[in-house]
Amino acid sequence: MKSEITEKIGIPEGIHCSYKDNLFTCKKNSIELSRKISLPGIPVRIEDNSIIFHSYKANKNERKIINSYTKHIKNLFQGLDEKYTYKLEACNVHFPMSVKIEGDIISVSNFLGEKIPRYAKILPNVDVQIKGAIITVTSNDKEAAGQTAANIEKVAHVRNRDRRVFQDGIYITQKPERKK
Repeated sequence: MKSEITEKIGIPEGIHCSYKDNLFTCKKNSIELSRKISLPGIPVRIEDNSIIFHSYKANKNERKIINSYTKHIKNLFQGLDEKYTYKLEACNVHFPMSVKIEGDIISVSNFLGEKIPRYAKILPNVDVQIKGAIITVTSNDKEAAGQTAANIEKVAHVRNRDRRVFQDGIYITQKPERKK
């Protein structure tokens, strides 16, 4: 059944927001984050220090989309205050692999004794640090940090071998929500 939906998000103090041409931008001090938000049939307004999504005839799919974009905007606000941090650990049993940063690419060499190194892309505005077997990925943008961590984890994935024996790889050990 179609019903009227109004979702209101308060803008925290010190954050300046703008919405133009389906691009939502948040600024605080020198940090700027932006995200494309396109909601056909649902206007987005910024007024009285709040963001308003309003639909006169919305069904459950539009409600899901509005709730998703609400959470994305809250993640942007949280990213302006503190950085998102992912920690990964390089584990090797058979061959000692080496992980190096080369510009905006991470190279994993000698993975399972392979001669050709594997490469993972580092997205823009993401900092990656390697200290021994621990790889730390930090960024103000949650999606960029998570995608970079996933790229690193996926590049060292074992295929066509018994996973119980070949436990080599790079694994995500800590996410921003899971604090130890």
